[in-house]
Amino acid sequence: MILSLVALSASAQTKPMTPDIPEKFTAPKTGYDYVKRVEMVPMRDGVKLYTVIVTPKGAHQAPILLTRTPYNAAGRAARSESPHMLDELPQGDEFFIKAGYIRVFQDVRGKYGSEGAYVMTPPPTGPLNPDGPNDTTDGYDTIDWLVKNVHESNGKVGMLGSSYEGFTVVMALIHPHPALKVAAPESPMVDGWMGDDWFHYGAFRQVNLDYFTEQTEVRGNGHAIPREDLDDYTDFLLKGSAGDMARFGGEDQLPFWRKVDEHPAYDTFWQGQALDRIMGAQPLTVPTMWLQGLWDQEDMWGAIHSYTAVEPKDAANDKNYLVMGPWSHSQVNYDGLSLGPLKWEGNTTEQFRRDVLLPFFNQYLLDAAPKADTPPVLIYNTGENHWDRFKAWPLSCDTNCPNKSKPLYLKANGGLSFDAPAAADAQSDSYVSDPAKPVPYRPRPVDTADGNGWRTWLVTDQRFVDGRPDVLTYVSEPLTAPLRLSGAPIVNLQASTSGSDSDWVVKLIDVFPGTMPSQPGMGGYELPISLDIFRGRYRNSFEHPEAITPEKPLLYRFGLPTVNHVILPGHRIMVQVQSSLFPLYDRNPQTFVSNIFDAKPGDYKAATQKIWHTPNEASFISLPVVP
Repeated sequence: MILSLVALSASAQTKPMTPDIPEKFTAPKTGYDYVKRVEMVPMRDGVKLYTVIVTPKGAHQAPILLTRTPYNAAGRAARSESPHMLDELPQGDEFFIKAGYIRVFQDVRGKYGSEGAYVMTPPPTGPLNPDGPNDTTDGYDTIDWLVKNVHESNGKVGMLGSSYEGFTVVMALIHPHPALKVAAPESPMVDGWMGDDWFHYGAFRQVNLDYFTEQTEVRGNGHAIPREDLDDYTDFLLKGSAGDMARFGGEDQLPFWRKVDEHPAYDTFWQGQALDRIMGAQPLTVPTMWLQGLWDQEDMWGAIHSYTAVEPKDAANDKNYLVMGPWSHSQVNYDGLSLGPLKWEGNTTEQFRRDVLLPFFNQYLLDAAPKADTPPVLIYNTGENHWDRFKAWPLSCDTNCPNKSKPLYLKANGGLSFDAPAAADAQSDSYVSDPAKPVPYRPRPVDTADGNGWRTWLVTDQRFVDGRPDVLTYVSEPLTAPLRLSGAPIVNLQASTSGSDSDWVVKLIDVFPGTMPSQPGMGGYELPISLDIFRGRYRNSFEHPEAITPEKPLLYRFGLPTVNHVILPGHRIMVQVQSSLFPLYDRNPQTFVSNIFDAKPGDYKAATQKIWHTPNEASFISLPVVP
């Protein structure tokens, strides 16, 4: 009997050469408070999209929160491997999880686990895409499947997402499914040429060449262009034009780069994809909260311009909402205690997600939820450090606003004043813009691995370029009373160049007093509150570029990003003018060529730039002043 037991024990042992990777491994789910499952959701053309559905255990009649992503749905739904849904899902989902929501992430067509062909931010149904799939039809079909097949749900869906994910939210709003009850596009990619990811007023954001390879060289995550120098300033300068850098990275093999290269101007290719225009031309049916950071370094255009385009249709002021926080790009989903050296009144992002975003979604998605106390406009006051609630926006502009903008004039001897220039003043200031020595957009080295430097460059102390011979600086006297700005400053720059093309960069800056006893590190800080770049060839038409007449003063008029800021007594206002923000934006050769992407080394020439401030050719910033 003893011998038979020993033999049985020996036979039950795992053999030494048994393969150690089993054909299938299923992790125990003991103690998990949620169920996660993956479904391949069919679209109308038969393509199936990889969809992760995370449901609280015991859920019944729960709302669905949907995000459609090009950034790997499996990864988005797995912050950490945990038996607790709160730890498993992203930080930004915390309050939705506590409220019992079903969370869904889906790979967009052609990325990661989804079938089909990938097109970067595909155009909506229309002339550019007459009958092909896009994120409008895929969003509709996904919601239709979810409400019919997720039986723990109450049949109501909300959509949320930032950046590209915000783009997919807006696309789903074009012809929304009836079950889509509420939406919040966060920093959505809306118009890639006018002021979101790819261009700003025609100047190309060439650091996105890395994004093109990362997104489109493979179905998963691709690679950035190899670097030959730690400092992108040096690397891009050595390569030459943006087209040269793209070719060095092999991007001539990538259709999306070829599309960008073939459409440097704001032609029908870009106009047909401008989602703010499309949203403004259709009925408003889904309550939508447009979200954006006031220092969003990637998508500064989309939310505010979509809100503005849709607002005339919101007659009852109860469907179109705007939120702008003191945040960088997508920071709304993380901690919001600070941005660079700026410290806020508490955790602004957590406050917003808990007290504003969740009640807003609950109102439309939870049965018997109370009506949320959602202000039509919620904007952080970055000068006085608190949230402001308004019924409409902007508070001040050139026409049709409660308050009228006020011109702040660039004056002789580097002055700034609300008084117009006099005939006796000097006529102009000049600087030499040399493409061989462009002005950096942030302190060097511009290291791609420095994520914090990228996230915070819009609040960087501008003393790092103040004093360069190719940067003109205009400063006011110290203010004796607070100056409130609530709207979008408008640049009216009278400028001439010795070249035949030019870029113009204008920065509006709050200069802190020289000493700040309670904030010693902020003494003399030059805080940019709004800035942008404008490519001069588009002065008369964004669609049809034309050479600039050398040495002739011409008006360059363009909007700067929205501000809600109080410049306090003792502070000064500063305006800086320059002709490059490198290597974020590609260099203008300052010689007119048909396509700057193909500019040759000989095209890049130094030019003398003049900023005029005469009574008849006055340069000024139209400031959205509120009494």
